[in-house]
Amino acid sequence: METFQTIIEIIGIISFSVSGAVTAIRKNMDAFGVVILALITTFGGGIMRDLILDVTPPAIFNQPVYIIISIVTAIVVFFPFIRKFFCLNRKVYDIIMLVSDSLGLAVFAMVGLRTAEALYPQNYTLLILVGSISSVGGSVLRDIIIGRTPYIFVKHFYACAAIVGVIVSMILWTFWTPLGSMIVGAVVVFTLRILAAIFKWSLPHAHDAFFPDEKTEKKDDAAENKELLSK
Repeated sequence: METFQTIIEIIGIISFSVSGAVTAIRKNMDAFGVVILALITTFGGGIMRDLILDVTPPAIFNQPVYIIISIVTAIVVFFPFIRKFFCLNRKVYDIIMLVSDSLGLAVFAMVGLRTAEALYPQNYTLLILVGSISSVGGSVLRDIIIGRTPYIFVKHFYACAAIVGVIVSMILWTFWTPLGSMIVGAVVVFTLRILAAIFKWSLPHAHDAFFPDEKTEKKDDAAENKELLSK
């Protein structure tokens, strides 16, 4: 079980590191900014989780190898030929962001659930909350730092996918093995997230007429993409 959790944690770390690094590149950050945003995206949710569970210092500071993996991933993504590829190919950028974000979301939802369950197995509200925050917390911090409305509040079926996966895993946990429950829960999160992106599933939004800033934000994003492609 511990070996499996280590493997999926590494998968999640690489996935969220790619997501954070690519976002930083699209925002024209320097190498330091790319690394920092990758670290925040990857470990922000886990740190929130540990603070809620009163685990101090947060577990990540006791596992420096995970930090090294994230930094190396961000540096690789920052290589000139790779970052140019991301900047010039919007479709590839969107696919990479979707897959990496979805993988990270699925993995850290289960890791958060597993961590909380080991400490408070009967507190189901806490398990759902911690599993969800663990998976989306880093993405929220990433978006706040780059000055964007957090993705989970405006785009497709994001945080809800994590919540559904956590609940499914919790239910299975009562009569099945923890390992099997985590695998199924992660698959549910990943599948819902991908399907939501493909079929444009989304929760109801407030009408644009009441929030004209949303239109401005879309125009700003389009201008940013045009600027990147012209370089």
